Amino acid sequence: MFDVPPDAIAFQLGPLSIGWYGLSYAIGLAVAYVLLVRLARLAGEDPDVVGNGIIIVAVAALIGGRLYHVIDQWHLYANDPLKIVLPPYSGLGVYGGIATGTLAAWWYARRRRVPFARWADIVAPALFVMQAIGRWGNYFNQELYGPPTTLPWGIPIDCAHRLQDAYPCASLPEATTRFHPLFLYESVSGIIGAAFLIWLGFRFRDRLRPGDLFLVFLIWYGVTRFLLENLREDNWTFFGVPVAQIVSLTVIAIGVVGLFVRHRGSHRADRPATNPQGATWGALGAAWMMRPIDEPWANLPPPGSDIDDDDDDIEDIDDIDDDETSEPADGRPPRSVDDTPG
Repeated sequence: MFDVPPDAIAFQLGPLSIGWYGLSYAIGLAVAYVLLVRLARLAGEDPDVVGNGIIIVAVAALIGGRLYHVIDQWHLYANDPLKIVLPPYSGLGVYGGIATGTLAAWWYARRRRVPFARWADIVAPALFVMQAIGRWGNYFNQELYGPPTTLPWGIPIDCAHRLQDAYPCASLPEATTRFHPLFLYESVSGIIGAAFLIWLGFRFRDRLRPGDLFLVFLIWYGVTRFLLENLREDNWTFFGVPVAQIVSLTVIAIGVVGLFVRHRGSHRADRPATNPQGATWGALGAAWMMRPIDEPWANLPPPGSDIDDDDDDIEDIDDIDDDETSEPADGRPPRSVDDTPG
């Protein structure tokens, strides 16, 4: 399938060389923007928030991703630190980008007074899509590959881009040796992961809480990265263990524990979508799943119930509303309609 090592340069603009690596991530960011706008409308959020937000978050993610990569591959920059900031650029660490991008998104959400957890769910599928497209830049740079393979989708790596200690050309000739395309595995995982999150947002929205889809993203990517690190030779290690695997296990734990804690029997009410009347995707949240709210869009039965929208059920809901005026068993004052989040 892949017979010739690729050229890292996409095209020339006078003295300026445009590399496939940067172009891939630029295309990925553009596609992610389109998806973000679409999902924001479906989730009942203002798509105009995406405009400035994507620039702020992308820059923060770029800085964090670059920093993680430089630490991971310090041997490439130890003798010439200026290569860290001077073009041509190549190499981004996803976990560094996720960390700084999430912090920037949290700050921006607070500044715009929008629900961060709901926007995290909107961003999660777009992150997968951007990653799936951007990872092809690693192919053109002949990086992010694994051990030799005879599989039909193996890729060639020329001698100049190989780890000579692990894959010497003397014993592994350029003409016949192919390597596992780890970038391709991560790209395919991202496409499937994005489709899965979007499906979850439609199919199980009555069981989701805001932020759940982002936590699933963390688990999915953490598992993918943990497995792929087993095929890498140039890992940044800590006492012999790849740091990326340690980070992956931490990220997976955050996702699993977060989902468990947030779906216990007792939890705080969620802030509703900004425009809940038009929301068809994403979490409904716990505020109106747990008790009726005096809004037409919120009169939904609890997950798993068989309540139909007939007159008898409306009377039952009215009865429940009357009961809500009594003091709850936990001693907290009763919640009125005006006390609902949002």
